[in-house]
Amino acid sequence: MNWHKTCWTGGITALLSCFGLICITSPGGVYAAETASSGLIASPETGWPQWRGIRRDGISEETGLLGEWPEAGPPLHWQFDELGTGWSSPIIVGDLIYITGDVDDDLVIWALDHNGEVRWRTTNGAAWHGSYPGARAACAYSDGYLYHLNAHGRLVCLDPNSGDEIWAVDILERFDAENITWAISECLLIDGPHVIVTPGGNKALMAALDKKTGETVWKTPPIEGEQASYSSPILFEYEGRRLIANCSSRHGFGVDADTGELLWTVPMTNRYLVNAATPIYDGGSIFYVTSYAEDGRLYRLEMEDDGIAARHEWTVPIDTVTGSGVLVDGVLYAAGYQKAKWWFAFDWESGATLYEHDALTTGAAIYADGRLYVQDERGAVALLKPTQNGFETMGHFQLTGERLRGDAWAHPVLYDGRLYLRYHDTLWCHAVRP
Repeated sequence: MNWHKTCWTGGITALLSCFGLICITSPGGVYAAETASSGLIASPETGWPQWRGIRRDGISEETGLLGEWPEAGPPLHWQFDELGTGWSSPIIVGDLIYITGDVDDDLVIWALDHNGEVRWRTTNGAAWHGSYPGARAACAYSDGYLYHLNAHGRLVCLDPNSGDEIWAVDILERFDAENITWAISECLLIDGPHVIVTPGGNKALMAALDKKTGETVWKTPPIEGEQASYSSPILFEYEGRRLIANCSSRHGFGVDADTGELLWTVPMTNRYLVNAATPIYDGGSIFYVTSYAEDGRLYRLEMEDDGIAARHEWTVPIDTVTGSGVLVDGVLYAAGYQKAKWWFAFDWESGATLYEHDALTTGAAIYADGRLYVQDERGAVALLKPTQNGFETMGHFQLTGERLRGDAWAHPVLYDGRLYLRYHDTLWCHAVRP
């Protein structure tokens, strides 16, 4: 067995369980967050307020959705064709949909209503014209503020009703960090009063900023030679502690959410320094994927007298890049990238491969009402029903009517009976509830 750990020394966090909430006293003040015992901590916002949904796990709790689709796919409600280049997914809060795209030389943030009409547009610095040009990260919403981190490390806080800028910070400059080969891509995590960023710089591996002012609240000490990578963090509770997990250029790691103390690291080095898949957590175990090298690995977190140990339990032959994965009822669904560019179902406890599905290539999925909604990188969209023996295809269509060149990397979003799919300039909204 491989052991990788960093100790913690106790903390100042006081937890009080009450009515499904934890009330948290931290350096940033007192706030509440919905939680499950040893589980992901949900955003208190309604809708789809951040990357991959309220728990950042790609799971929607909606029911009453279409069990199968017509031959041409679910009905198209509307489409918007002016987004600009990029792969960011929308977030949805109240009456508005927020999404980004690179238009000419600007990173544009759009606010659309639920009929696809523009309410406002603004910019967050420059577009990315380097390798694979286009917008990367999704926005995040919290407590009446909208946040976004652009490809150059410019973090902005906006008024969500008007797009007016409230404050902005260059995280690369502040934390003495350099941009990475394919640009900063982190989808911001909002934790109570804090905005969490992973600059991977000489002054901080990870940092928490005050969400109302942009001032630095805490910093995780840097790891020598480390940079940011392309993944986005998750927030969860384990053994009464609130933790954040993410990936950097050479490691998967975990920190204390209230102090930033580094608790563990695990190796994740590959020749391109690309760790893009969001970590997956459940029941005291965390799953990291590094492509081009050691593939997907699950670690059991264990409390020890002097800290937390991350114990390597199993490895699976999957090298996910842009798609991450979805964990439902003890089964992990994910797709490979180079070694096995199709879909798998793995047993969460043992890592055993339950079945494979090669009708779709690598891509991203979300889960709702007993179905997986999959968009692969060539623009195929499918409704898959997981069974004990494999996937049953309940619907299938092509996003643009033709096979794409292999860069349809935006993650699907499902909210209020509508499925949102994006390919560069276009956002489609399909009705998936009868």
